[in-house]
Amino acid sequence: MATGTLPFLAAPGAIPRLKEPEQPVLDPLIADVQKRTFRFFWETTNVRNGLARDRYPSQSPSSIAAVGFALTAYPIGVERGYVTRRVAVERVLTTLRFFHDAPQGPEPRGTTGHHGFFYHFLDLTTGLRAGGSELSTVDTALFLAGALFCQSYFDAEDDDEAQIRQLAENIYARVDWRWAQIRPPAISHGWSPECGFLEYDWRGYNEAMIVYLLALGSPTHPVEQAAWEEWTSTYDQSWQSDFGEPHLAFAPLFGHQYCQTWIDLRGLRDRYMSNRGIDYFENNRRAIYAQRAYAIANPHGWKDYGSDVWGVTASDGPADVAREYAGKLRLFRSYAGRGVVGPYGYDDGTLAPTAVLGSIAFAPEIVIPTIRELHRRYGQHIYSEYGFLDAFNPSFDFDVPLVHGRCIKGFGWVASDYLGIDQGPIVAMIENGQTGLVWRVMRKNPHLRRGLERAGFNGGWLATTEA
Repeated sequence: MATGTLPFLAAPGAIPRLKEPEQPVLDPLIADVQKRTFRFFWETTNVRNGLARDRYPSQSPSSIAAVGFALTAYPIGVERGYVTRRVAVERVLTTLRFFHDAPQGPEPRGTTGHHGFFYHFLDLTTGLRAGGSELSTVDTALFLAGALFCQSYFDAEDDDEAQIRQLAENIYARVDWRWAQIRPPAISHGWSPECGFLEYDWRGYNEAMIVYLLALGSPTHPVEQAAWEEWTSTYDQSWQSDFGEPHLAFAPLFGHQYCQTWIDLRGLRDRYMSNRGIDYFENNRRAIYAQRAYAIANPHGWKDYGSDVWGVTASDGPADVAREYAGKLRLFRSYAGRGVVGPYGYDDGTLAPTAVLGSIAFAPEIVIPTIRELHRRYGQHIYSEYGFLDAFNPSFDFDVPLVHGRCIKGFGWVASDYLGIDQGPIVAMIENGQTGLVWRVMRKNPHLRRGLERAGFNGGWLATTEA
């Protein structure tokens, strides 16, 4: 097997085999990226409570979604030899004990969550609600995915690993998914003590697929099967053929990455995808190829876009300003949900390495050359202590106040921070693409299997008696 290829993936357009490699060979650059990005979680997380930062080095609260990605990174660190199993167990126990024991309730202050859900942002030191953040169903689900991964990975009979399994079970079991169905059968985006339930409900296609699968799989408060039909009810609005093969589109690539960070959907289909003749894994491949085709076409004329320079997703950006670029007035943004193919797409020339690296398990043949080119061309500015900085924009070189980043003469704008929710998919998807670790471990989780089956998925590994 040649260095730089991921060994168990089939050719573009095909449904890959399920067999994982026996002796994976990791491209040296990809190996370095994974190790540096792992260190982001290991070294910047609060060791007293396990809370992972939303961003670093800027001062920030903890993001519970980032905690879910951190929990996912720790077993990968064990497998890669970055840390011992013993110290990883200690870090996971610290994290799960905190969330298990943290105060819950309807009060606007002094709590970490309510009805089993958690606030989107928590104070990094106290672990209590930060600012006016909302009780977030999707960020809670991302946290739970990391906890359930640890539940299935740490399977030894000793007391500490048994406690990890029980803590994860208790935290997951107390989440009252039905309470969040204020407009059933849909699940709400969230709730706040000041305003009650948020205005919108989750409907696909986006990062919240995992919300419904975990809600369907709950051992205590499961939602009805009709919830999945509600989730897929808007899919047709997102089905398109722009810049490539027909697929279910979501403009920012993170919407394609997050759920499949933990769930192996190769060969699995629900009713909607069965009717379309593909699975969600192949859907993601098509979405990634469409992004690359968009960059090659470069309809807005952004600097450097091309076959090996692409990758747009939600990320930091230079500033919220309008400036003339290439003879046209352009709107630039700071943090924004960027994306280029699908509903509500927005592109201001800002590129995010996580959009590329989080896609490595789906399309390594175009991802690896792109990462090599980004590192070769821009590495001195965008590659640092914890891997690739969050984002950069070669087209932005204006003298304006910047939010999170700086302009470099002759280069453009580059972010100054790493973001936990962008670092997380990098670590996990490199591992999935190389060894299938997270996918393989999560196949053993009975809650995930139950959720998939109740959503109507069949085929793939679900067709086997043992995951």
